Amino acid sequence: MDQIVGRTTPTRKDRQPTLIASVQRALRLLEAVGGFLQGATAKQLARAAGLPLGTTYHLLRTLTHEGYLRRADGRFFYGESVDGIGRADDRQSERHDLRVRMEQLRDELGAAVYFARYQDGEVTVVDTAAGAGQPAVEPWADFRATAHAHAIGQCLLAQLPDEARRDHLARHPPVGLTPSTLSDESTVLRRLAALRPTVPVLEQQEYALGTVCAAVPITVGSVVATMAISLPVEQAGRLVAAAAQLRRSVGAMTASFVR
Repeated sequence: MDQIVGRTTPTRKDRQPTLIASVQRALRLLEAVGGFLQGATAKQLARAAGLPLGTTYHLLRTLTHEGYLRRADGRFFYGESVDGIGRADDRQSERHDLRVRMEQLRDELGAAVYFARYQDGEVTVVDTAAGAGQPAVEPWADFRATAHAHAIGQCLLAQLPDEARRDHLARHPPVGLTPSTLSDESTVLRRLAALRPTVPVLEQQEYALGTVCAAVPITVGSVVATMAISLPVEQAGRLVAAAAQLRRSVGAMTASFVR
């Protein structure tokens, strides 16, 4: 059989990635701006980035329109969008720090740990630190719709003004999930109003049978947040002490964790 010689099929490893030249040029311009503490003209940036002046003008107009640069007195400076990228990096670092602290709390308390916030009218569980010996609660019913039943939701709703609580319960009417769940709206509202910000919220098998939970509020400015723990019902005797320790630990955490 004849063999075809001199033809090879490129492998995935041999293929070069598809690069967008205009994006590369824009990034070079952004890097160049950082070399001028007092801002730079288009001509200075074109020379620094090694780009034609016409191309530089087009890219500068686009970057300024999108907020990555701002122009003042004929010079270009970094804009708010670049600041946003920096803040995003800070938030990632803070989220990492929060995660590390949650894992430490999980090990110290011997319980699954949760961080949650009330955002845009809904309960949002931001992160959970669980382990083989500290299992997380199985979310068998939507956490957003059952805030009246679990410690996380009760702690968050208790931090809201009465009108906001009523609005939430109007959108998510209380329902009975277990024999321990309060499902009458008036009773739920009275309970929430009676909760004190200095005392952990305790919940025993109201959301899920076999699980007890506690939550403590985190109040920083307008942020509505909570740190919570859960234990198997067999360890319910540890809940009060663990909740008190959680409250002390959360009080020592920095405000940056809830930005």
